Amino acid sequence: MPATALPEADPHMPEKPRRSVRSILLWTTVSLLGAVSWGVLALARGEKISAVWLVVAALGSYAIAYRFYSRFIARRVLKPDDRRATPAERLEDGVDFHPTDRRVLLGHHFAAIAGAGPLVGPVLAVQMGYLPGTLWIVAGVIFAGAVQDMVVLFLSMRRDGKSLGQMARDEIGRVGGAAALVAVFAIMIILLGVLALVVVNALAHSPWGTFSVAMTLPIALFMGFWLHRIRPGRVVETSLIGVALLLPAIAGGSWIQSSSLASAFTLSPTTLVFCLIGYGFVASVLPVWMLLAPRDYLSTFMKIGTIALLAIGVVAAAPVLHADAVSRFAASGAGPVFAGSLFPFLFITIACGALSGFHALVSSGTTPKLIRKESQVRMIGYGAMLMESFVAIMALIAAAALEPGLFYAMNAPAGFLGATAQSASHAVAGLGFTISPGELTHAARAVQEQTLIARSGGAPTLAVGMSEIFSGVFGGTAMKAFWYHFAIMFEALFILTTVDAGTRVGRFMLQDMLGNVWKPMGRVNWKPGSWLCSGLVVAAWGYFLYTGATDPLGGINQLFPLFGIANQLLAAVALAVCTTVLIKSGRLRWAWVTGVPLAFVTVITFTAGWQKIFSGDPKVGFFAQRAKYADALDAGQVLPPAKTLDDMHTVVTNSTVDGVLITLFLLLVAVVIVSAAVVCVRAVRAPGTAATTEAPYVESRIDLPGQAGEPLVGARP
Repeated sequence: MPATALPEADPHMPEKPRRSVRSILLWTTVSLLGAVSWGVLALARGEKISAVWLVVAALGSYAIAYRFYSRFIARRVLKPDDRRATPAERLEDGVDFHPTDRRVLLGHHFAAIAGAGPLVGPVLAVQMGYLPGTLWIVAGVIFAGAVQDMVVLFLSMRRDGKSLGQMARDEIGRVGGAAALVAVFAIMIILLGVLALVVVNALAHSPWGTFSVAMTLPIALFMGFWLHRIRPGRVVETSLIGVALLLPAIAGGSWIQSSSLASAFTLSPTTLVFCLIGYGFVASVLPVWMLLAPRDYLSTFMKIGTIALLAIGVVAAAPVLHADAVSRFAASGAGPVFAGSLFPFLFITIACGALSGFHALVSSGTTPKLIRKESQVRMIGYGAMLMESFVAIMALIAAAALEPGLFYAMNAPAGFLGATAQSASHAVAGLGFTISPGELTHAARAVQEQTLIARSGGAPTLAVGMSEIFSGVFGGTAMKAFWYHFAIMFEALFILTTVDAGTRVGRFMLQDMLGNVWKPMGRVNWKPGSWLCSGLVVAAWGYFLYTGATDPLGGINQLFPLFGIANQLLAAVALAVCTTVLIKSGRLRWAWVTGVPLAFVTVITFTAGWQKIFSGDPKVGFFAQRAKYADALDAGQVLPPAKTLDDMHTVVTNSTVDGVLITLFLLLVAVVIVSAAVVCVRAVRAPGTAATTEAPYVESRIDLPGQAGEPLVGARP
């Protein structure tokens, strides 16, 4: 019997029907559990709900979406062919292009896309209530976010790993493509600067976090050489070694913090800025197998392990969601955490975890240059995004499980709360919630912080929420401080992996852009070009980061209000490119897969942008804020967050810059969408005439290990 032949089936015990029955029973059970959980969440009227229902609803939805919807997209829309050589195989250079084990690549991709967004956005969005955020996170990832990541990854892989901006230029045309290149690169620098600032704020004066994060570098280098040089292909073995080294690094950080070595790892924000700039450059130019991929893979153990532990804690402790299902701030738009109504600002505040344009940069950056087989885009593109969405759900639970009084005392602005526990308690009471000065003081002491008042940004709130859940299951109240600082370190590690991968993606993007002017710059394996572009990218975001770290109103702090809208504008560009390619390639009947989320995110971002430009509310509109502070400045008044007249001048400048930039970004993205629409109309009117930019078909020489008797996806007879 040939090795690939299947044994004859016993006619009395047919295997396929039995498997089908088991499958039907399994997915019926999953569907029922998910439906019941959603029903409990939807029908709650004032009573407190256990967070367990939210976990079950999300996991059931993810399972069904991956099993059915992602497979539908792969088989009907994309049609991957494992007989076709990927860029990692055809263009392998040992630096940027390298066929990578799917498990390692899944870890790298997940670590690269999972930054601050899934941790911070859902925490802040609890102001709207837990239900709107939950619905957007789950529905958004299933029908938009994971679809975008998967389709962009596939299209870039078919085009030799081209960046999003370059694909836009090739598929949409010179005008729309040029607008996309400028918009994508400018937005990316802002996103990298914001992410890097979150890392700096998390690690500043934290010897535990700094030591543990620093130790991941030599561990990753060791893993890279072990897997690539010493024991090639031994992924499980390498994984066990990595975990065995990572756990002491985490535990050692706690010891370092209380030892005489603490001062060596207690770094100022400025020092951390230069460390990040240096690390970003090195990670961008070193071979991807040496540092970037193994470090991201290693970080994934930490990320997934912590989130899984948090999920276990939620199931074991069954914390109650103290936040309202839908708060009164959802309609009024007058919440103290951020201004704006549920539509459109919930969808801007929660980006990563539901739909994030930054992911399209990674899916058209490092990952398409590393993937071994085309069929793996489903697991890596769609699957990694579902994993990140679950991170967002767990972050939302951690925040929603806190008492509302503590939540608003931590996240409302300092000018509203005041500097003391008494003033903060009084301000929170004005919002309709209660927390005594003694309770605020006790909450800070429990996690060994001087104060928790006005610790805005989401990260401290998540850390407190995680410490509440963890301590309820592991160690009791005496362990709250440990879990709090562990969570802070976890958040820094979570975000840092996005900065290093993002820098490399930025280098690819800049090389693609400059390659349109001078061809050698477009070759990503040309060392002078890669070193120059890496230096330019880190210099760009490093400048904004340094200024922001030294000036609370300057640098990247100045551009931070653009983060949410800019990120979703990137998603609009990515989905426009995807829809255009589907239509040009004769898949008009399936264009709704990306076209519907494109229409939704376009409405969301342009509505939010319109309000940011033209709203008369100074808390929402940039130019309204500028007018308010300019009038106060003329009257010699100082308004918070400014503390001096010079600060008032800075706020006026910042508001003006933000208003002008958001206008420019909206115009550029509008050009991209209109250009894409023109190309699509032409392709529909004259099908088959649009030129394709796919790389030519080359037969793969890499065997994909699989089950005997199962043909490769897309295999040709």
